[in-house]
Parts: sequence; structure tokens; C-alpha cells
Amino acid sequence: MSSRLAISLCGISLRTPVLAASGTYAYGVELREIVDLSQVGGIITKGLSREPIEGNAAPRLFETESGMMNSVGLQNIGVRAFVAEKLPELRGIGTPVFANVFGYAIEDYVEVIRVLEDTEGLAGYELNVSCPNTRHGGMFFSNDPVLLAEVVSAARMAARRPIVVKLSPNVARIETLARAAEDAGADSLSLVNTFVALAIDARTRRPRLGNGFGGLSGPAIKPIALRMVYEAAQAVKIPIIGLGGITTGEDAAEFLIAGASAVEVGTANFWDPQTPVRVARELEQFLAEEDYANARDAVGILDFPKDKK
Repeated sequence: MSSRLAISLCGISLRTPVLAASGTYAYGVELREIVDLSQVGGIITKGLSREPIEGNAAPRLFETESGMMNSVGLQNIGVRAFVAEKLPELRGIGTPVFANVFGYAIEDYVEVIRVLEDTEGLAGYELNVSCPNTRHGGMFFSNDPVLLAEVVSAARMAARRPIVVKLSPNVARIETLARAAEDAGADSLSLVNTFVALAIDARTRRPRLGNGFGGLSGPAIKPIALRMVYEAAQAVKIPIIGLGGITTGEDAAEFLIAGASAVEVGTANFWDPQTPVRVARELEQFLAEEDYANARDAVGILDFPKDKK
């Protein structure tokens, strides 16, 4: 990869602006035999919780006509096992690693970050705020600006590393949530997470997934993701990481033009874990063909018809 792709995100140097999304790349080290991890812009781990979680009942994945639905249930080994078993191997891959953090109450987030703060080898954190806050009647942090600000502020006080807040698309307006996260201390935002969806087997009259509802991702959601990235980028000054249906370098370029400073590849990793490397290579080719000196020059340059309704 050439220097054309190199960026700085929240003060972190990335070889390319193409990262592997949480939940699609395991903890990273599991793929080192089939992917040159040093060529990936960054890796975001599976979500980490205070204690291990077994996840939802099978089946957990269902391939749709234009993407995928999942209901894994945030299965993970827990933050302490991650620190003991996975992090030592991650330190040697030469790629910035972000730990995805989630919880069901604010103190869960704080405790996971506290454990990770005592370690070396992480570049930053991505807060998954799309989890139900059981202390507030099952409400999602991502749906309420006040609750979102509370969890981001608590995480900010606990962390010395940069914090990326991963926003949910299952909201009426993304701008209010984006500003709430920024004002509470987020260093960056990543969006979008999956859309709540339902797939049905008409012959059995049952849901296709063991837990009923699942999260829709893949090419089907890209146009909506682009719209929300654009709206969030217009609302805040902190950098945006865009994701949702990226499978090619030109897809990645679209997100940069919409206002993202970097992108994450997710669903496509299930078909080919080398996708982040290929997408970066294709993005580099696109930038050269369009005569951009570097990826930064493409960020936020959408010629949007603002005067048209």
C-alpha cells in the first residue's frame, strides 16, 4: 500500500483507512493464517463484556438476497480472558487494534474499560451503545441522547485511549445522537450498526433465526448507511468511520465522499476475510485514477443539491 492511503484517526496512524468491523473478524488473531493482518488498516475486536456470554440460540446467521442477518447475541469470552488469551498475540501483528466494548448498564462499560486500561497493545475503544440498558426499562443507550451522553461521559472518564462510539441506525434522526456523543467526549463516531429485521420461513411459519429478530447488514443497507454518515458528518466536527455494505474500493470511496474519514468492512468478511486488504487496494487505485493525492482529499466533498427538496 502507498502513502496515498495513510491517515491519522484520533491521533492513531493507520496504514489504510479500511478497518475490519467488530463481530466479523473474531478477535483478529484467528485469521492470521489466511490474512496478512499487517496490511489491514485496523482491527476492531468482537464485543467484550465483563463476563463471558454464550450468545443466542441457533441458527444465528441467515443469508438474505442482498446481505445477511445475524443474531449471534454478542457471544464472547469476556474481557479478562481476552486480556489473558488474545491480547498477547495481537500485540505482534503490527496493526492498530480497537477493543469493542459493550454492557447492559454504565458500570459494565466502565469495568471493561478499567480492565483494558491496565494492559498494553490497544489503540482505542469502540463503544457499542446498541445494547438494552436494563436499568432503564430495556431502553437502548443509542436511542436516548441523555442516556447516550451518560455512558459516553463515564467511558471518557475511565479511558485514556481514544473512544469511538458506534451508533445505531434504528433511530428517527441520527444528528441528535451524534452531537450527544461528541459533546460527551467521543473522539470519533462509527456508523451504522445493523438494522433490526425479520426473516420468515413460510413453510414452517417460523423465523429463520433462533432468536426471532436479527440485524440486517450487507449491500442492502449501503444507501441508508451513506445517508446517515452524511447527516452525522454535517452535524459534528469529530471524524466519522462509515460502514454498511462495503464490498469494493469504490464503495469505500462513496463513504469518504459522504464525510467519513475511514471505513469498516463487515459482512463481506464472512465470504472472504481478505476483503479489507482488497478494498484498500481498490480504493488506492480509485484515488490514483481520480487524481486524489491522498484519501483525506476525498473526505466530505459530496456535491449535494442543498437547495433542492
